[in-house]
Amino acid sequence: MTLRSSFAALAGKSSYRLLHDVLHRGGTSFPGGLALKIDPAVLTTLAKNYEVIIITGTNGKTLTTNLTVKALRPAFPHILTNPSGSNMMQGIVTAFLTNQKAKSGRHLAVIETDEANVPLISQYVNPKAYVFTNLFRDQLDRYGEIYTTYNKILKGVRMHPDALIIANGDAPIFNSVTLPNKIVYYGFANRPDKIQNAPANTDGLLCPKCHHILRYKELVYGNLGKYFCPHCDFHRPGLTYQVTTIVNQTPQSSTFMINNHKITLHIGGTYNIYNALAAYAVAREMGVLPEDIVHQLSTDDKKVFGRQEVIPLDGKDVTLILVKNPVGLDQVLQMIKTDNEPFSLVVLLNANYADGIDTSWIWDGRFEDLPFERIPAVLTGGERYRDITFRLRVAGVPEEHFDHKENLKDVVTAIKQMPTKHVYVLATYTAVLQLRALLASDGYINGEMK
Repeated sequence: MTLRSSFAALAGKSSYRLLHDVLHRGGTSFPGGLALKIDPAVLTTLAKNYEVIIITGTNGKTLTTNLTVKALRPAFPHILTNPSGSNMMQGIVTAFLTNQKAKSGRHLAVIETDEANVPLISQYVNPKAYVFTNLFRDQLDRYGEIYTTYNKILKGVRMHPDALIIANGDAPIFNSVTLPNKIVYYGFANRPDKIQNAPANTDGLLCPKCHHILRYKELVYGNLGKYFCPHCDFHRPGLTYQVTTIVNQTPQSSTFMINNHKITLHIGGTYNIYNALAAYAVAREMGVLPEDIVHQLSTDDKKVFGRQEVIPLDGKDVTLILVKNPVGLDQVLQMIKTDNEPFSLVVLLNANYADGIDTSWIWDGRFEDLPFERIPAVLTGGERYRDITFRLRVAGVPEEHFDHKENLKDVVTAIKQMPTKHVYVLATYTAVLQLRALLASDGYINGEMK
């Protein structure tokens, strides 16, 4: 460790202790940012003795990272990770600064990484594996189209041709480029083949070889499934890890089979089955026994912030769900509409840099499919409440059940007065942070993001 990197690490650790222990603030990115100002290459030193697994993609990074850490625990009790989802360079450096390294055994880091940051992080660490969840249209102002995003990821991957790639085999884009790396694929194989087309407005449907439109023998959602090109030999690769059966799904849980092993995941949504499947694949590739993975993934524990965490609020059960792009939003809507009990709905829309400043994606979510006859109260809010209010009016929300609040405190007051015990709150990233900060200041939750 050089003198410069030693000073950078000391400054970062000291600032974290001040923020976290004295001021009782999270400090997930500032300490890393301070260390980077002193030594831009400090991560090289901090990550030197770690086996690093990088998890990236559009949707599911945070939960996949948390599930992967859970699945690996039986074999790796000391794992460095960034559980709050602070996945830019500063947050990742903070994770390394604040980790208490085990005195013995293998040093493993499981790191969630923003797609655009993959090449930056890859300059300073030596990844053992990259995990690709999916690529969907998201924050076009930052990423561009999905092919541009994938090229950013590949720029980092190409620095490490010996790293294992664990990729969602149902995503055609992850099979579109020949790489020297060993690639292991996971995906769904739970339905009989049925030739079909993806919806017309789906991204990523062109064959990378001949540019004809792909078709599917099994379509899970979005552009994910058992794809093939009817004009050439391009098709989904063989799957090493696969969901063979979905036994039961509710908004709160899913029971399914992976490679003939039954798992009950205590969080709803088909998209979260993909996250668990990725975690299973990583753990198996790292040598964890299937029965140990099943036990870990089937254990219910505290939800990750904003990922279906349930917050008690004066007699209400408020389920807070992050939404940020068309496919993710649509999958959340498909999940909550399966709730058989009446529920209330709140949608909070912001358009800051971390959310994406373009809000047109809200028009791709199928709000029209919601069972409004079982939703006696709908409320909109956030800094762009006018946009989401208009969107829901177009979707057909009955006016007598509909309201909007510009002030977040008024949103919380309205939630307390809603007619149902269960309330779903769908919120963009900064809206989640603002709502949690307000609820923390009122004593309803702990302000730290786990």
